[in-house]
Amino acid sequence: MGPYATQIFADLGADVIKVESPQGDTTRFIPPGPDASRGAMFLNVNRGKRSIVLDLKQPEARSALLRMAQGADVFIHSMRSSAIGRLGLDYAALKSANPKIIYANLYGFARSGPYRDYPAYDDIVQAASGIVDLQARLSGGQPTYAATVIADKVAGLTGAYSVIAALYARERSGVGQEIEVPMFETLVSFAMVEHLCGSLFVPPEGPPEYPAPPRRPGALTVLRTATSA
Repeated sequence: MGPYATQIFADLGADVIKVESPQGDTTRFIPPGPDASRGAMFLNVNRGKRSIVLDLKQPEARSALLRMAQGADVFIHSMRSSAIGRLGLDYAALKSANPKIIYANLYGFARSGPYRDYPAYDDIVQAASGIVDLQARLSGGQPTYAATVIADKVAGLTGAYSVIAALYARERSGVGQEIEVPMFETLVSFAMVEHLCGSLFVPPEGPPEYPAPPRRPGALTVLRTATSA
């Protein structure tokens, strides 16, 4: 979700600097790719970005990142709250370097919730948010994941528009702010737009799933327009 959100900003013309550990982003090594460290997905979500390698466990690297933050508009990370805190790179640290910075936390579970210290991946959040179960209920089949990393991408999109809103607010107020976009809570909200359904009411008017019959693609028609010679 972090690389996808920042890819959107790169596509919009922002100067995006990706910070990697000396071991490299693990997505680098997902095949296929022209070599072992440049997988297709990594190249796709990091197009148009610059890159720097920093071992943020080292004081010198942390100082280098804080110096970079002094001239930045936005800082985005997708680590657990406890992990970024151990590195000394929480909002308070970045705000000290740059009071106007927009600091965006993109992580698996909200830091105020019971799952805050758990790691999260797309599959985990698809299941925990109810999407996997809904796939089975509405199709009468087995629980299945969506055929795309929907949790990562919905959270990435949410992060992108949240940062844009915060930048707009800063233009009006001159004040930076901290943003939290937890993937689990974001996906629950996303799925429950229609699937909260009867459970919206007290007492409930029905189960928490949209009572529509399974949808299937209809016939496809390909139209080809004729051009004059």
